[in-house]
Amino acid sequence: MDSVMDFVGQYSNIVTNTITAFIVLIIGWTIAGLVARLIRRRVFASETLDNTIGSFAASIARWIILLVTGIAIMGLFGIEATSLVAIMGAATLAIGLALQGTLNDLASGFMLIIFRPYKIGQYVDIAGTSGTVKDINLFVTELSTPDNIQIIVPNGQAWGAVITNYSHHVTRRIDLMFGIDYGDDADKAIAIIHRVAAEDSRILKSPEPWVKVTALGASSVDITARLWCSSADFWDAKFELTKAMKEAFDAEGISIPYPHVVQIRREG
Repeated sequence: MDSVMDFVGQYSNIVTNTITAFIVLIIGWTIAGLVARLIRRRVFASETLDNTIGSFAASIARWIILLVTGIAIMGLFGIEATSLVAIMGAATLAIGLALQGTLNDLASGFMLIIFRPYKIGQYVDIAGTSGTVKDINLFVTELSTPDNIQIIVPNGQAWGAVITNYSHHVTRRIDLMFGIDYGDDADKAIAIIHRVAAEDSRILKSPEPWVKVTALGASSVDITARLWCSSADFWDAKFELTKAMKEAFDAEGISIPYPHVVQIRREG
C-alpha cells in the first residue's frame, strides 16, 4: 500500500511540475515578446536612437528572458543551476562543434551592430542578394525585395560577404546613355538633355550635370548623362527622366537609331 501511495505521490508531483512548467513557459514567452515589442516601440519612437540598435537590443532581451525561463523550468524538475553550469561546462566543446555555425552568426550579429554596415530601412546587396533591411537580430538579417519577398540571411554570411549599401549616402548619381543618329546634331542633343534635367526639380545643381559624347557606336553617337539626385528619388527620377528625354528628342527631331531588317528578293 505504501508503494502505491509513493507511486501516486511521485506521479502527482510530476504532473504538477509539468503543468507548472507549461505555465511558466507561457508566462516567460509572453513576457519576452512584450519586452521585445516595448523596446522596439521606445527606440523607434526616439529621434536620437538608431532603429537598428533597438531591434538588436529587443532580440537580446527576448533571448535572455527565454534563457531565464528555461533555467526556471529545469529547476522545477530538480536540475539545479549550479549543476546546469557544470554540465554546460563539460559539454562546451561538443556544443561548440555542433553549433559553430550558430555561434558564428551570433558573433557576426554583434559585429554588424558595432560597425553598422547597414541599418534598418536601407536598401542593400549582401553577397548578391538585394533588398530593404527589415530587421537585424542575434542570428539573422531579414530583407524584403521590391516585389515583397522575404529573404533571411544568416549574420555569419552577411558579415563575411561583400555588402553594397545603396542607401548609405544622401545622394546618388543617375547614369543615362542615349544613342542618336550620325546625321543629328550632337550639340543640340546635349543641350536638350541639359534642359530636361534642369526642368526636373529632383536633379541637383551641385554636383552639376555632366553630359558628353562618350562613344561612336556602329550605328549611333552615344551620349552619356551623369546626374545627381537624392537617394530617395533615384529610381523615380531615373525612369521618368528616360521617358522625358525620349519625348524631348522626338519633339526636337533627334532620332534614336534602332536595328532594321532589310529584305532582299532574288529574281528568277
